[in-house]
Amino acid sequence: MNPPLDRATVIGAGAMGTLCATLLADRGVRVVLWGRSPQLIEAINTKRRNERYLPERSLPELITATCDVREALAAPQLIVSAIPCQFTREVWTELSGHSLPRAPIVSVAKGIEVGTLLRPTQILTQTIGDVVVSALSGPSIAGEVAAGLPATVVVAGDTPESAALVQNAMSSPTFRIYTNTDLIGVELGGAVKNVIGITAGIGDGVGIGTNAKAGLLTRGLVEITRLGLALGAKADTFRGLAGIGDLITTCISPVSRNRSAGEKIGRGMPLDEVIETSHGVIEGIDSTRSILQLAERNHVDMPITRAVHDVLFDNRSPKSAIDDLMTRQLKHE
Repeated sequence: MNPPLDRATVIGAGAMGTLCATLLADRGVRVVLWGRSPQLIEAINTKRRNERYLPERSLPELITATCDVREALAAPQLIVSAIPCQFTREVWTELSGHSLPRAPIVSVAKGIEVGTLLRPTQILTQTIGDVVVSALSGPSIAGEVAAGLPATVVVAGDTPESAALVQNAMSSPTFRIYTNTDLIGVELGGAVKNVIGITAGIGDGVGIGTNAKAGLLTRGLVEITRLGLALGAKADTFRGLAGIGDLITTCISPVSRNRSAGEKIGRGMPLDEVIETSHGVIEGIDSTRSILQLAERNHVDMPITRAVHDVLFDNRSPKSAIDDLMTRQLKHE
């Protein structure tokens, strides 16, 4: 059994990083929240609130925000990596220039790295070397959790002990964490659902209706499962919180960045403008390229992913892409 946690570090002061710091501090853990922006860090420490990314919740006194890497890495027993997937390598390469503590790392990023096609925990392992990693994923809109609304998520790790450490450190009466042994599946579910979420948003923008959206989610889950099985994940994972659970939240939530981005695109907003006006990183945009490449490398058919790729990067009209999906050759489900 893991000993009680006393000190933890969260790398990344966005919405999810701030939420994780709060969840830990609520359990009596002293937390150092590291971020790159001096203005943001000063505001967090002064106002005891991350007004930019998580204004819903005041921060416990056990949280100290800092830009100082040495302070952040001073003997934590657990590290949360809350850096968006496409920036994980850059940040952890910088951090690796310092003396890293021998603490397990849990990633809360959801994406596939452009170029390498690696999952977040694979990036951590490749960048840092010998480290125990886990991934926390599932339906967890940060603002809702911060407001005390109930949520259930899942954590999978290199070892049962690493998953249990996160489960025990961050669970609360309103934030229930299950453990899972399928690290590949948990991370893939979190990455690919963002792509389907963009597609669902495009459908909302075009006005395809509820029936079509339900079909999109269902067939999207088929694509997630196909790719997962090809990469060694377990089918059961995609029927759980990291699969269908996270997919539903992303595709229906009015505040989901990926769904909201898709809706703007469906209504005709150019992709560059969507990115520029977003309040945070839209993980599914870059991951669409990576996931399609991963599917092609493994000979996995993902027509929805290909359709949203064509809309995002090949100037295809949303309506044309939807029409093609509906008129594909008829087949058995």
